[in-house]
Amino acid sequence: MASGWWEPVRDYCERTGPGLWAEPLNAVSNAAFVVAAILLLRRGRAPDPVADGFAGLIGLIGLGSALFHTLAVQWSMLADVIPIALFIHAYFFLALRRFLGLSAIAALGGTLAFAVAAAFFEPALSRLAGRPLGPLSNGSIAYAPAALALFGVGAASWVWGHRAGAALIGIGALFLASLTARTFDAALCPVIPVGTHWLWHLLNACVLAALVRAARRAGPA
Repeated sequence: MASGWWEPVRDYCERTGPGLWAEPLNAVSNAAFVVAAILLLRRGRAPDPVADGFAGLIGLIGLGSALFHTLAVQWSMLADVIPIALFIHAYFFLALRRFLGLSAIAALGGTLAFAVAAAFFEPALSRLAGRPLGPLSNGSIAYAPAALALFGVGAASWVWGHRAGAALIGIGALFLASLTARTFDAALCPVIPVGTHWLWHLLNACVLAALVRAARRAGPA
């Protein structure tokens, strides 16, 4: 089992062999998350510890992803995916509170329901399609529930007259562009030898920063 944690992972076009510097663009592009976190923390608005916590989490996402794209082994993958999953579910709870005005109990119930639905999303679609969709989408289907949540909460906020609605829908569109870069990394490898996964990092840093700014503007629930 211990040796399994050190099994190499070669999921991305840029990596053609072992070594810490086999994915230079994928590794360095994570600096965008750290820069976004620093800029968010240097705000001149009223204190918002929750938004500051999300800004710090963006920095952690960048560090975890950089670790994964340098070491590229099984255990370092956890450093990549766990902070991202934490951001997605914690922000969903925050969005229900700040944009839709739900109580803490209702928001918690909604977040748990979202987590369960997200866990079954890919297996259910794969069963309907008759083949695994994870490899077909380069693993990007795992982020489809987050995209749907962005558009869903954005549309609900817009209908209910919250000014964040249009912003969330715009951020959702940017997230789709980011997800496209992640999805076609392997497919475009013969044309773009360095792949497009690094572009996912750059665009996603903008997505997460925009989400934190939207939450800060909405203020505490």
